[in-house]
Amino acid sequence: MRRPNQPTPSRANKGKYLLALAAALLATASPAAAELKVTATIKPVHALVAQVMEGVGTPSLLVQGAASPHTYSLKPSDARTLHHADVFFRVSDTVEPFTRKIVAALPDTVRIVTLAQAPGIELLDLRRGETFESHDPADHDHAGGHDHGDHDHDHDSHHHAQETLDGHVWLDPENARKMVAEIARVLSEASPADAARFKANAERADAALVALEKDIARDLALVKDRPFVVFHDAFQYFEHRFGLTAIGAITVSPDAQPSAKRLTEIRRRLAALPPSCVFSEPQFQARLVTAVTEGTSARPGTLDPEGALVAPGPGAYDALLRNLAAGLKNCLGQPNAAELPEMKRAVR
Repeated sequence: MRRPNQPTPSRANKGKYLLALAAALLATASPAAAELKVTATIKPVHALVAQVMEGVGTPSLLVQGAASPHTYSLKPSDARTLHHADVFFRVSDTVEPFTRKIVAALPDTVRIVTLAQAPGIELLDLRRGETFESHDPADHDHAGGHDHGDHDHDHDSHHHAQETLDGHVWLDPENARKMVAEIARVLSEASPADAARFKANAERADAALVALEKDIARDLALVKDRPFVVFHDAFQYFEHRFGLTAIGAITVSPDAQPSAKRLTEIRRRLAALPPSCVFSEPQFQARLVTAVTEGTSARPGTLDPEGALVAPGPGAYDALLRNLAAGLKNCLGQPNAAELPEMKRAVR
């Protein structure tokens, strides 16, 4: 009931009030802007994407736990996640062979980004020789990737053209810096409203990678010239960046049994060297390391190139590379027999 002397609202004021009320109700009913949906294949890539997306959203990770991208099988839930993604980051269709078929089936709304082909990435050839890759290209399947653009599905010609490249590009922190720049560029195109945040995050991530590289170079300076053998040839980019000396790999690919000839050649080379190290990987057969070190003075160790033992998240890339450096330093840094007399004299 209107109080005495209360002015009667004019028809114009009533109209303005109703328009304002309608606008407020409409704003309340409208859904919030949809969060950018981003998926990454492996932990090191996921970590770099998560750093760039910090404060905007959280990417999903496909290859969880200790699974290897070389042998991973895509689950139905993974396929559903990818079909609803805005952006899908991977290294290449040969590092992650499970992505080859799915990218051909994804809708045009999913942007596929192959980071092995990011601008400025340094690509290295697969190493050849009896204790590295086979001379027969059919014997290996883990080369560098090719760039699909957004939806170039001519897999075979590009795949065969790139078979001579090593695909483990993320293990060089300089390559990781190029990947961060590409991740920020792509995400900024996908969500222009968040471009400033992506740029600032990428700059912080880049500075952290520069510091990480300096720390690792300092930590590994004393073991650079000590030879070692790896389980499979996944570490070339790390070795190349930090001047390390690998002399061979036990197997051509993680899912291939090495030949007796290959094991014999590696054992022969180890027997001719001062005490060295042979590194297994968390997901694969430690017994093969025993097979090549038997009868030699080589020590066993473990290296984790894909982050099987690392918790996923923004810090996973830093943890992965620091763990590699620590594993190499701890094993290779142990004194050999020739050094022990020198050390004893030094402490007297």
